[in-house]
Amino acid sequence: MPVSPIAPVQGVMPTDYVGGASAVSGTDGSGFAASLTGAVDNLQQLQSTSNQLAVSAVTGNLNDIQDATIAATRAQVTLELVASMRNKGVDAFNEIMRMQA
Repeated sequence: MPVSPIAPVQGVMPTDYVGGASAVSGTDGSGFAASLTGAVDNLQQLQSTSNQLAVSAVTGNLNDIQDATIAATRAQVTLELVASMRNKGVDAFNEIMRMQA
């Protein structure tokens, strides 16, 4: 029985990553900004879904309460991740600003 290889995770590393050195052109930060924008958009979508399922659960229109619980947990964990990314970014910025020229 042949074993198929595991597909790479999309969006984690540049597609032109070779042997420890990335060949990303430019250092304008647009890739990082796009990643943060995507994370915030994903967070908003998860929170919206969580809110909709919570309203459905309260009104009695939800068959499985576990769907609402899972959606709320996903939104909470994603919010914590985005908040910690923001905090680390602010810490890095402050550390760079403290450096002497």
